[in-house]
This record gives sequence, structure tokens and C-alpha cells, in this order.
Amino acid sequence: MSAKNTFEWRYPRLIAHRGGGYLAPENTLAAMRCGHEYGFSMVEFDVKLSQDNMLVLMHDDTVDRTSNGIGLAASKTFRELSELDFGGWHSAFYTGEPIPTFVSVARFTQENNIFCNIEIKPCPNRETETGTLVAKAAKQWWLHSHLPPLLSSFSLEALAAAKQAAPELPRAFLTEDLPDNFTVILEEMDCVAINLKQSLLDQEKIERIHQAGYKVCAWTVNDYQRAKQLLHWGCDALFTDELLRVTPDLA
Repeated sequence: MSAKNTFEWRYPRLIAHRGGGYLAPENTLAAMRCGHEYGFSMVEFDVKLSQDNMLVLMHDDTVDRTSNGIGLAASKTFRELSELDFGGWHSAFYTGEPIPTFVSVARFTQENNIFCNIEIKPCPNRETETGTLVAKAAKQWWLHSHLPPLLSSFSLEALAAAKQAAPELPRAFLTEDLPDNFTVILEEMDCVAINLKQSLLDQEKIERIHQAGYKVCAWTVNDYQRAKQLLHWGCDALFTDELLRVTPDLA
């Protein structure tokens, strides 16, 4: 039986994008604390591998935008990444914020009963390896948990590897628009949901996805009225950067 028929969807409808949205440096422990402090019971974050196979939180292929360093993340060891400042780019208040490990965030979210959407964000040519290691780590850290993380990725290769490594963990396919063959993709990956770009979503697409038996999540929704509209149409979850505007009580 497929995951969509057996998995009980219990995730909140509002999700703090990259932990703390615009309020804190993305994909840091400070961001996770920020999302939690502002009432979000679910966070989304990106995970990739360092050169020496440490799972760390980071979105881009390079460290340039979100740290005081330069260069490809894939070319840096965890020690090299840990020497960089991943907070100062955001504001002086967060100067010195380090890159977090997957383990540190897994521990924090579980200690605070926070749901997670873990986006598998592989460095180029490391799709299978990253999908496998993220899923194995998630399986280990959330073993017997009542709060299983939702694993998602734009990479079907990474998603397939995650499915093989931890088939019991729920998965979502990340994409901009709804593919014509979306049911084929979701069945093959045994997904429970599809995460779509909010600006390309309409009520008809949401209904089509629901009729096929899947949940639909929208990224990234920063306008209050748009959030209300999507929720009214039945969207199952929204990712937001605007933690002060698109708030959990909206759902």
C-alpha cells in the first residue's frame, strides 16, 4: 500500500521557511529558535554534505551569500565551514553564528516538539549520496518519534535515494509548477505530498492534487491575503518568510 494511503498527515499549516524566515540568518540554530519563539511549530531547512560528508544546514552551492567566506560548499570540510560566520550577513546581532550540523538541529527540534520539513539540497553531483545520508540520519534521530520529518527535494535522484534508505519516512516532491505527469512521479517516489511555487498555484490545481490522494504545500507565501486565499482553497501547508505577517493563528 502506498504512503499516501497509510500516512497520517498531522503537520501544521504554517511553516517557518529556513527556520526563522527574514527575522534571523537562514538555516542556523538562531533561526530555529526564532521560528519557535514566534509560535511556529514547524520549520523548514536545507541540508547538504560538506567535503568530508558532514550533514550541515545550508541552501546555496556556495558560501558567498550567507557567510563571510567564498567558494563552493562542496569543496570545504566541516572544520573549514565551522570557522566561517553565518550570521553577520543578516545583521550585527547575529555576528558569529556558526553553521549548524544536522544533529544539532534534530536535537533542538525534538526537544521543543517542532515538526520539520527537511529539504535535501545536494551539492552538484552528490544527489544520491546526500539523499541516502540525510534519510539515514533522519531515520536514526526520529526513530519511534511521533513527529516524523517530511523529507523533500527538487532532485528526484536524491528523493529516490531517500526512499530506498528510509522508506518509512514521508516524502514530498519539490517543483515549481505542477507537471502533467505528477501522479506518475509521486507514485514512483511514494510521496505523500507535492510542494509547489505559490505564484503558480490555483484552486483547480489544488483540487486535482487532492483528488489524486496527495497533500499540497505552497512556497513561499509572504503576502497575508494570498496566504488566506490558499488556505481557503484547501492548501495543506504554507512556507513563509514573513513570520510577523503570515502567522500561525492564520490557520
